Amino acid sequence: MSGRTKFLLDESEMPTQWYNIIPDLPEPPPPPLHPGTKQPVGPDDLAPLFPQALIAQEVSGESYIDIPDEVQDVYRLWRPSPLYRAHRLERALGTPARIYYKYEGVSPVGSHKPNTAVPQAFYNAREGVTKLTTETGAGQWGSALAFACAVFGLECEVWQVRASYDQKPYRKLMMETFGATVHPSPSDLTVSGRAVLAEHPDSTGSLGIAISEAVEMAAADPDTRYALGSVLNHVLLHQTVIGEEALKQFELAGDTPDVIVGCTGGGSNFGGLAFPFLREKLAGRMSPAIRAVEPAACPSLTRGVYAYDFGDTAGLTPLLKMHTLGHGFIPDPIHAGGLRYHGMSPLLSHIYELGLIDAVALPQQECFAAGVRFARAEGIIPAPEPTHALAECVREALRCKETGEEKVILTALCGHAHLDLPAYGAYLGGEMIDHDLPEEEIERALAELPAST
Repeated sequence: MSGRTKFLLDESEMPTQWYNIIPDLPEPPPPPLHPGTKQPVGPDDLAPLFPQALIAQEVSGESYIDIPDEVQDVYRLWRPSPLYRAHRLERALGTPARIYYKYEGVSPVGSHKPNTAVPQAFYNAREGVTKLTTETGAGQWGSALAFACAVFGLECEVWQVRASYDQKPYRKLMMETFGATVHPSPSDLTVSGRAVLAEHPDSTGSLGIAISEAVEMAAADPDTRYALGSVLNHVLLHQTVIGEEALKQFELAGDTPDVIVGCTGGGSNFGGLAFPFLREKLAGRMSPAIRAVEPAACPSLTRGVYAYDFGDTAGLTPLLKMHTLGHGFIPDPIHAGGLRYHGMSPLLSHIYELGLIDAVALPQQECFAAGVRFARAEGIIPAPEPTHALAECVREALRCKETGEEKVILTALCGHAHLDLPAYGAYLGGEMIDHDLPEEEIERALAELPAST
């Protein structure tokens, strides 16, 4: 077994196609529905929000979609990203397991989000759009889209969830440095934002509310479109460059993963890593367990219901068949702002329903403990979101310590925490609490689900 720490690919080995898992699934996922007619939405329904190229990718039946040269040129700023063997963490845990992490924090904004922000900005610019609106939780997605808009000469307007807007001021400054305009959400700039503030003047916001505001503004301007950083099929498609590179890097390592772990909020980071490996599993070429990890404060996969629901709080989006806590659910302001979404990607939810992946929900104190442990061993301070995956990796590695199994564990370290250090300050200062989620709170939110379809 190799003693190497880094497994690097040359730029010439960067993927030239995105992988679409849908044709390889035993059955296709349920389609989005028009909230009025309850019929599957067509391209015309999505045209006010997305360019035609992305609509085509959203519903594509092709297994592979070529990555445009212009997108590959920007990708080369940080791709291929490195795969690391976590030798020091393994020694610190005293485990016989072999732990690998695919590190996406080498991108210009420090996360995996530019993998989709760049193609989204490119396709919009190619179709003559001049401005993009979006939401952001922790600020990773907003930073990525601001960067991508700067590359392709687009305006960018971002609604940042209020809790994160207050907790992470440097994210706002990063977005503004790239040229974006940033508003806290809920805001008084939109009908949907004003409605929330009228009922909850001190609202800490949610991704669902911020989506409503960004969608509302995009739909009102023919030169503006909306960009989403997770959840939708085309977003997960773009992220598969992560897993495609990791497959090649495991060939260099001479290893094969037994367990693949990723954090999940909307699903793009997890799907980006897992889907190429799931393709190999479905084809019988490997058999890893694939595990999604979500926050206990926002457990859509493990405690939500699989039902049609709106992707936003105000009910402006199509109905999506997904694991949901209800579009009215407002998560507690946990530090992993990128995981505070009421629903899970419809495609990932479908794959979970098929039994192809499993899921666990973990409390944030355990997650930050794993993040600190990882930082002290490996030298990278993980963003709050991937600490959830790292906590499950630690659990798995310690189980191997008890059983003596030499399992191979792979995770995606989807970003660093250089702009999220106040969250670590709260943990290290003993100020962080775990948010218990009462069953009646979930039941109350689920009671607001749209009428049965």
